[in-house]
Amino acid sequence: MAPCLRRGVLITLEGGDGSGKSTHAEALAGLLRDAGYPVLLTEEPAGTDPGRAIKAIFERLAAGEIASVAPLAELFLFEAARAQHVQEVIRPALSRGEVVLCDRFTDSTLAYQGYGRGLNLDHIRACNQIATGGLTPDLILLFDVPPEKGLARADIERQKIRDAIGQEPLEFHRRVREGFLELARRESARFAVLDATLPAAAVTRTAWARVCSFLGHVS
Repeated sequence: MAPCLRRGVLITLEGGDGSGKSTHAEALAGLLRDAGYPVLLTEEPAGTDPGRAIKAIFERLAAGEIASVAPLAELFLFEAARAQHVQEVIRPALSRGEVVLCDRFTDSTLAYQGYGRGLNLDHIRACNQIATGGLTPDLILLFDVPPEKGLARADIERQKIRDAIGQEPLEFHRRVREGFLELARRESARFAVLDATLPAAAVTRTAWARVCSFLGHVS
């Protein structure tokens, strides 16, 4: 018998560049489907057509086709993508009783644009609140890796598509990591911090165990 959820569940996957969260999102989606759960796997900012257009702006920025985007403008671009994503993709899936796995969500904005760029955290929280209509994750999986290892793993220079944020200096990524960890300390009940330096299979197993515990699923 397939598991029955009383309501939809939003699980977000967060982490710095090279943390492997996208790979683990795919693996978790497969495990959930195998266990009988209805699953939607999505991502930010490219979870909708408008979001993909916004992502293309940052790809053009990385390619030097756009000179610069101010930090505040960057914030509003991500929030615009999020507002469309929540309305078009996430809320409908939750209303259908699905498990939504979202690769990046509001905590990425706090970590990157807040702790990384230095924008006011309260202002970002207000923007997040508006863009999501108050929607917050039920469980946040934070794939933690030192940026030195994460960036080496990502091998940014060899990626076919690069983004401007991935090309920021190491100190920026260190601030982002500390931001994520601070957010996790402040909301320890919703965050699960996972050691993403371990082999990928071990990280997925740990993440799956945390998801099962949250859902009350016996694997």
